[in-house]
Amino acid sequence: MRTRFSRRRLLGTTAAGIALAGTGLPRLARGAEKTVKIGFLAPMSGDYVDWGLPGLYGCEIWAENVNAQGGLKIGEDNYKIEFVGYDDEAETDKALQGAKKLVLEDEVKFILMLGGNYSGVQNFVNQEKMLVSTLLPSDMSPETPYLIAPCETHPFYNVTGVEWLAKNRPELKKAAIVYPDDSLGQPSLATYRAAFEAEGIQIVSEKAYPDEASADFTALTTALLAAKPDILCLDTCGAGAVSQITEQAFLQGYKGQMISCTLDYYKQVTEKTSKEFMEGFIFQFPNFDDPAMQSANINFPDPKGFYDAYVQKYPDAWSAVSWEYAAIMVTWADAAQKAGSVEPLKVLEAMKASGTSPHVFGKVEWWGTEVLGVDNALIADWPVVVMRDGVPTIAEFRSIPDWMDKHTDLLIKHMTDLKQMPNQRA
Repeated sequence: MRTRFSRRRLLGTTAAGIALAGTGLPRLARGAEKTVKIGFLAPMSGDYVDWGLPGLYGCEIWAENVNAQGGLKIGEDNYKIEFVGYDDEAETDKALQGAKKLVLEDEVKFILMLGGNYSGVQNFVNQEKMLVSTLLPSDMSPETPYLIAPCETHPFYNVTGVEWLAKNRPELKKAAIVYPDDSLGQPSLATYRAAFEAEGIQIVSEKAYPDEASADFTALTTALLAAKPDILCLDTCGAGAVSQITEQAFLQGYKGQMISCTLDYYKQVTEKTSKEFMEGFIFQFPNFDDPAMQSANINFPDPKGFYDAYVQKYPDAWSAVSWEYAAIMVTWADAAQKAGSVEPLKVLEAMKASGTSPHVFGKVEWWGTEVLGVDNALIADWPVVVMRDGVPTIAEFRSIPDWMDKHTDLLIKHMTDLKQMPNQRA
């Protein structure tokens, strides 16, 4: 299984907006007079479609509500939000083509990207002083002043899952890691190495694969399990890899703990294995109908209503990124209203002025200089999600900033070993 999403290309525009309500969130307008265009530059086909297209679907669902209520009040004007999509297929050259079209032809004021191919657009973005968001702050360096990560700080939140596991299963002392040998897998490997070392957990095996199409996941799983790990870590494997490796672990009789960055399409994975086998599987992305997502510290309007609308429109298609691009728009809209403007540099200035911005899981400080070379990532509490009786359940929110206060040097050591520090990537 690679994906349940259509591989259709989405290169046109789609009318969209943001559903925002509640204390502290951006004000809705009545009778929007203007339109601001937002670029959606992400994979909407190909191997990485799971981390692009679902996010556009989420933006559209959220958007319909706010535009129906008249748009967003920014300064003296009322704005409707329109998303302009460009399928970059996670390729560097197509990302540059898309960025040029979005900025020069469509005149967008903000671009949402998955990331991993940001190097292709970096010079153009700097030239145009265009504000761009990424889900992968490992794209960042001192040379990316206009790149922000206001929601997902992949892969650094993965430390919270390991930290929670060590606290709750202290008897588990040996881990095996399988990872994609790409721009997502390498920094994630460094982060898991640091997280396991911080908890005194030995890594007994590591196996890489170049891409899902050519990987022999049966052989990979066999080799990993031969090291007799207590913990099988799936790093930031794609949805297809997670499904196949988990199924192989089940078929090969593995009885230990499993942990992964994501567990997209968990229902299908459970059908291929069993509810009993999946019990206790740890990952990092919740369903938004989880009771813990309804608390007052969550900066996302009506999480359950958003989730219900999404799964009704796209049954069994909820994924790690279904909500993230929309959550980024909450931060953007908050800053645009503080700035009284939709212009990129004014929005960025407003984001950074107070040192804090609304994050989906709470208000936090901008961070990143030591590891990324620039303080353009928001790190916050992050949920640890555990499969319980076939349902993803938030077990606890744990603090990324607290972990970094104790272990940044350890993270830097492993990032350096894998040549993932900004100066090394440059």
